[in-house]
Amino acid sequence: MSDLPAELPGADLVEAGVADLQAGRLSEASLLVLIAAPRLRALGMDIPRDPDGGDSPEHRLYALLASSPRRDAYSYYNALLARVASFADAAEHAAAR
Repeated sequence: MSDLPAELPGADLVEAGVADLQAGRLSEASLLVLIAAPRLRALGMDIPRDPDGGDSPEHRLYALLASSPRRDAYSYYNALLARVASFADAAEHAAAR
């Protein structure tokens, strides 16, 4: 990733998403990283470009979640967004020190 601490909340999800993007895989994690890409790039993270370049990553993530057997895609989608926002908030705080 970058020199940001790995113990930040959600770091595992961001790392998985970056790895998936580097491998050209679209997954829940990679789509989530694409959603947060502007904020993560502003932190100095090297975020690969969207390998698909299709519809917005927000729409693709929701469609992926809605097609899974989860009962409530909406709640899970919002939880994922909150998790990546928590990572970005903590990373911004760590970078400001």
